[in-house]
Amino acid sequence: GTPLVLLHGGMSATGTSFGLLLPGLAKNRKVISIEQQAHGHTADIDRPLRFPQMADDTAAMLRYLNVDQADVLGYSVGAGIALQIAIHRPEMVRKLVFISLYYKESGAQPGQNEGMDDMKPEHLHGTPFYDEYMSIAPRPEDFPVLLERVKEMNANVQDWPAEALRGIKSHVLTIIADADIVQAEHAVEMFRLFGGGAPDYTDTPRSQLAIIPGANHITVVHRADILLPMLESFFGSPTAESA
Repeated sequence: GTPLVLLHGGMSATGTSFGLLLPGLAKNRKVISIEQQAHGHTADIDRPLRFPQMADDTAAMLRYLNVDQADVLGYSVGAGIALQIAIHRPEMVRKLVFISLYYKESGAQPGQNEGMDDMKPEHLHGTPFYDEYMSIAPRPEDFPVLLERVKEMNANVQDWPAEALRGIKSHVLTIIADADIVQAEHAVEMFRLFGGGAPDYTDTPRSQLAIIPGANHITVVHRADILLPMLESFFGSPTAESA
């Protein structure tokens, strides 16, 4: 069937973003988890992190693997990469899942981005993100460089225009935690931009929304008990074209 592409969060990699979901997701389909520049197994290069470039890298990898179209699940920074691909390369995407995405800075919780400025490498020592990087990165000593890359990226993120989201024709599932860095009102706004919000009595609404209870930005991807049945149902349902 259609391959599933996983795009991890910032400072993360496949294990910390999708380790609890991967066994279920890979049970009946091909899964491709792409680790971005400076993250996980992928070495850094001399350029800043930007969503357009990471989207280009992802598209190039899929072309190299002869994947013309895929379902895409992006989490946090990975959701931004997925959004970039959906806007600029819609032919490559069948269905989309965005976990913890905001498309404009005002959609984040107040103070969220300012708090990132004060983060230092030692603040992450002993966390799963640090331990994962130390165990798989080509140059483990570059962890402080990764943090600076992500901080610089966050300081230079540009809002996506609402009209660009409205133009996405793929089926979209928007997911946040109820204690996420994304405001719930913003998730509802995106749900409507993707075509949801009106009465829909079909079995395959094009835009769907889920708020995971008792979870936050880190733990939302740990809730395999809730997410796996939801994802299986979403990816397994027909699109309007194939129904």
